[in-house]
Amino acid sequence: MTRCSNCSAPLPANTNQCLYCCSHNDIDLRNKLAFVVAQEQTSKPCPNCQTELQTIGLSHFGSEPLQIERCHNCYGLFFELNEIQRFLDYAVVDDSMPINHQHIDTINKDRYPKTQNVKYLKCPICQNFMGRTLFGYRSGVVVDCCPKHGTWLDSGQATHLLEWKKMGGELLANQKKQSGEIPKNPPHQFPSTMATNIPTNPFELDLLQDVLSLLTKLLD
Repeated sequence: MTRCSNCSAPLPANTNQCLYCCSHNDIDLRNKLAFVVAQEQTSKPCPNCQTELQTIGLSHFGSEPLQIERCHNCYGLFFELNEIQRFLDYAVVDDSMPINHQHIDTINKDRYPKTQNVKYLKCPICQNFMGRTLFGYRSGVVVDCCPKHGTWLDSGQATHLLEWKKMGGELLANQKKQSGEIPKNPPHQFPSTMATNIPTNPFELDLLQDVLSLLTKLLD
């Protein structure tokens, strides 16, 4: 159980804010992955808070430390292109466990922030609005992506993805791609200029992906 770093009260699974002292907590990295602050402030603003992001270095990530940007206020993380896959590959050392469908469903049910207000965020680098997309099949995580610069994860989403990968979620997604059951390029990468009545719940996005895949097969 994760506890508040300020008052030690238990933290709900889908938030980083303590219900007792109202402080925000780093629930993705603290006491989980070793890191150092390489640069206190950058020229990149947080998509949520508009405060300048920090650059942090994660050790034990191959020959060179992995450097990513983090907001010291909301604890969101920004991964430049290809960094998020490197993060998942090195953070989950052993992903050879059998696919645990039930546990994947439980993770998504417990961790999905049901009261989250959906909004479109600007890329910290180019300041263009990012598109929202489901990270992977049955991942339960909708991320904000800039096709030119990288991916933004809100606080808690990194932990969600790591648990999904540990339970075989990425292996399941790769199997679906190899079998042709889902396209290798996800069909639901919605640009921010589209209407906001698109599905935002990750379970609805998974269903949409399955339906589109079935229609693609029928039309072939």
